[in-house]
Amino acid sequence: MFRGTPSLQGVAGSSLPAQPALLWKFKTEAPVKSSAVVAGGKVFFGSGDQYIYAVKFATGEKLWAYKTGGGVDAPGLFADGKFFVGSTDGFLYALEAGSGKLLWKYQTDGKILGAPNLFRADDQSLRLLIGSYDNRLHCVDAATGKSNWVYETGNYINGSPAVVDGKTVFGGCDGLLHVISVADGTKLKELEAGAYVAASVALAGNRAYFGHYENEFLCIDLGKSEAPDGRASDGRAPQVPEKPPVEKNGTGGSPSAENSETNSPVVWRYKNRDFAYMSSAAVTADRVIVGGRDKLLHCLNRENGQKIWTFATQGKVESSPVVAGDKVVVGSNDGRVYLVNLKDGQELWSYDVGQALESSPAVSDGKFVIGSDDGFIYCFGEKKK
Repeated sequence: MFRGTPSLQGVAGSSLPAQPALLWKFKTEAPVKSSAVVAGGKVFFGSGDQYIYAVKFATGEKLWAYKTGGGVDAPGLFADGKFFVGSTDGFLYALEAGSGKLLWKYQTDGKILGAPNLFRADDQSLRLLIGSYDNRLHCVDAATGKSNWVYETGNYINGSPAVVDGKTVFGGCDGLLHVISVADGTKLKELEAGAYVAASVALAGNRAYFGHYENEFLCIDLGKSEAPDGRASDGRAPQVPEKPPVEKNGTGGSPSAENSETNSPVVWRYKNRDFAYMSSAAVTADRVIVGGRDKLLHCLNRENGQKIWTFATQGKVESSPVVAGDKVVVGSNDGRVYLVNLKDGQELWSYDVGQALESSPAVSDGKFVIGSDDGFIYCFGEKKK
């Protein structure tokens, strides 16, 4: 699934070779912004040419293709022998993974750009969560495509909802961080995010990690109830002492911890330069790695937001990084996919495909696949001798 687990932490269960080779590439007729899913020896992904594809993971050989009514830029989800993915035509599709046969489709009233997520209901039935540009989060029965509940927000939902411990957490273009019960779609909490949140939120240890359009990356404690600007949910300003000075970090990065005497949910915030964050973060036991429109890959201390290192590319980093063992793999709009050392951010390897890579890598079995605006999806790994 997109970002590896329902909590969207972006950490793979497989490592990667230090010098991967191109194993195969598969051509579609439009840019591949959809992030692939690898399951059961197959690679599932969408393309701007309106098709959903399945190819062999070993060789890139085409297995099937299914045409939708719009470009398929969203990542998908594999579960229970089915592949689920949204399209810009506003439908969520459920296809038989082996054959590509349509099982059902569910209509929203806006385009879908984020991946579906999943959870098991009390009766153990599988349910899907999907956000749409109709401003709603939809809960859909995975077996039938029937709606269970719908939650209304104030603007577009661009990213994927994260799921943990009976709740889903997602940001939106309404500038809010929403915390919803997956059981019935009731609101548990609503926090001011500070700006549009286009990326998916990563969850770890009851904290949410995400960046927004006003050039900050935040760590939010979901156990607290005030908004990131320090105001309570009813809008009142708290009576608190002045905040301590912001501690500067390295060249340009300036993380800060919120005053511990307030009930602010912001554990820390990080700002490097005046560029937005579209990338979703990878979260390890002690680090957070995220790409920025400032052309940098940022690695931060998970506990306090201090910058550990940055890695410079020559284009915006809207691809979401994946941690694979001691390495990080990510694409850039400069047309290269990079492999960097998790410890110090040193470049280990790169490959130039020539056009932007906004898709995020999918890592499995010592290999990874990634789509490009050139219409190809690429597979890299260790070439057998």
